[in-house]
Amino acid sequence: MDHTLLVEGREERLRLDAALRAPLTEPLFGWVRKPQGWCRGDACVPAARVRAAETAEGVDVVAFAELTGMVAAVDREERVIALADAAPLTAAGEAPDFTLDGVSLRGFRGREVALVFWASWCGCRYDLSAWEERHVALEPYGLTVVSVACDRDPVQAKSWQEGLTHPALVDADGIVAERYNVINVPTVVWVDEDGRIARPQDSQTATDLFRSMNGLDSEASLRALRRWVIDGDRGLSDAQVAANLRVPTRDEQRARAHARIAVWLLRRGRSEAAERHLAEAAGLAPHDVAIRRGLMPLTGVDPFGDAYFALRDELEARKIPIYRPIEA
Repeated sequence: MDHTLLVEGREERLRLDAALRAPLTEPLFGWVRKPQGWCRGDACVPAARVRAAETAEGVDVVAFAELTGMVAAVDREERVIALADAAPLTAAGEAPDFTLDGVSLRGFRGREVALVFWASWCGCRYDLSAWEERHVALEPYGLTVVSVACDRDPVQAKSWQEGLTHPALVDADGIVAERYNVINVPTVVWVDEDGRIARPQDSQTATDLFRSMNGLDSEASLRALRRWVIDGDRGLSDAQVAANLRVPTRDEQRARAHARIAVWLLRRGRSEAAERHLAEAAGLAPHDVAIRRGLMPLTGVDPFGDAYFALRDELEARKIPIYRPIEA
């Protein structure tokens, strides 16, 4: 029975039985069964570690995913399986690489990078021109602003990107947001010349248009950015960087796997099935506004309307912060 596997922005086909078992003799998620265990490239997982996922009939793909460090979400009726990103942000502090629209983060080695996560469903869309001004002013000092739209429909982002000279990308599959554990926008991450996190996920704005709602100071953001780029002062110690780095939890990864299935279903007009996964994602990660608000446009819900303000009220009642600026 064919199933669709959603992984790292692409679709693959899996031949599985009704119990979601795959043949032991065929590769699974890039892993190959060998006498010593399951191997992918030079990495091998000992056979004893994954034995619980193996039976005479085949290997349980969901259990196998968990045992090899991945997270899976499943829709048996729709015959689709999603894996959470296999290369998220880790406590080591290395900036996960990515390639979007032909632009690779690794290509900016030797320069400082401000990754600016925004979306057309957020008022931070009005900040793009101000981030462009920062890029133009600080590019001679070694900074590149890279803006990443967290829009699942690229068309929604494109009109806001017109006239920008900095790399302006669209993360339609949510891969980069997953890797950097972005739970709301605007979120900014600084990456140094060596590809390491210099400032973790920080709620920053480039204008004060919505300061009365978000309490964020754009001038403070600009001063901090200039100190880092021009003076070499990132404003945080190594310990503070580590303390503020939000590494994704297993529940957050599971929520994103369910969100990936929801998006896949919504794009195929299967809204009722998608609602199950949106509810599952909200239960696992109620604080993830990037999922709960970010997918509203795909469901036909106004992300600036009553549903958004109901979400704000819910999070405030549960004392879950909507914005998470770094206090440093």
